[in-house]
Amino acid sequence: MNNKPTVFITGAAKGIGAETALMFSRRGYRVAATDSNEKDLEKLKQFLGDEHYYHRLDVTDSGDFAATLKEFASENGGAIDVLINNAGIAFIDDFEKVSLEKHLALTDVNVKGVQIGAFHALQYLMKSSQPTMISMCSLSSEYGVPSEASYSASKFWVKGFTEAINIEWDRYGIYVCDVMPNFVATPMMQNLDGKIVKSIGIRLNANDVSATIWKAVLNRRRIHWEVDTWRPRLLRTLNKLLPKNIRRAAMKHLSGY
Repeated sequence: MNNKPTVFITGAAKGIGAETALMFSRRGYRVAATDSNEKDLEKLKQFLGDEHYYHRLDVTDSGDFAATLKEFASENGGAIDVLINNAGIAFIDDFEKVSLEKHLALTDVNVKGVQIGAFHALQYLMKSSQPTMISMCSLSSEYGVPSEASYSASKFWVKGFTEAINIEWDRYGIYVCDVMPNFVATPMMQNLDGKIVKSIGIRLNANDVSATIWKAVLNRRRIHWEVDTWRPRLLRTLNKLLPKNIRRAAMKHLSGY
C-alpha cells in the first residue's frame, strides 16, 4: 500500500494539469493523472514514471468518475489528500457562431465535471488528515467576457460553488478553494484567438499556475487565488472602483464589440 500523500488531477495530460502533476510528483506525492486523451496520458506516464496512477477519464461520466476515484483511493488506504478539478474546455467566438452542442459540451465539462468530482471525492477526502479540493476557475469570473460567454459563465459557477462548499465542508476539515488565472500559455490557448486575447495578452505559463496551486495547499486560507502579473492586477483593482457603466464600456472595448 502507498504511504505517500496523494493527489487526484483531472485534465492532467497537458498544460496546467501536466505541470501540476509534475510539481506534486517532485514533492513526494503519488499522483492520479486522469484525462480523456489516452495518447497524451501515455506521454505523461513516460515522463513521470510507473509509480503513479494513470486513467482515461471522462469527467462528465458520473459512474466512471466514481469508479476511478474508488480504485485510486483503495491503493492508498482509502484516502485522497488533494483533488484538483482541472479539466476544462474553452473557445472564443461570437455566441451564435458556435454550435449549441459545443456550448453544452463546455458546460458539461466545466460545470458538471467539477460537481461530479466533488460529490464522489468527498468520502475519500474525509479520510485524509489534511484534505484539500482545488478547482480551476478564471479571472473571467469577475465580469462576463464577450466572445467567452459560456466559458465565463461556467467559471462564475465554479466561483460560486467554491464559496458555498468552502463553508459547507469546513465542518469536515476540508479546505476548498479555486485558482483564478488570466490567459495562460498552454496547448489549449494556442488554438484560441480573439480581440480579448490581443488586448490582455498572454503573460502566464503553466508553472505560474501550478506554483499557486502549491501555495494554496500549504496556506489553506484564501478562497480565491488569483494568478496574474502585477500590471493587469493593478488595472483590475482600479477597474473595480469605477461605476458599472464604465466597467461595461471597458470590457466592450477590450473585447472589440
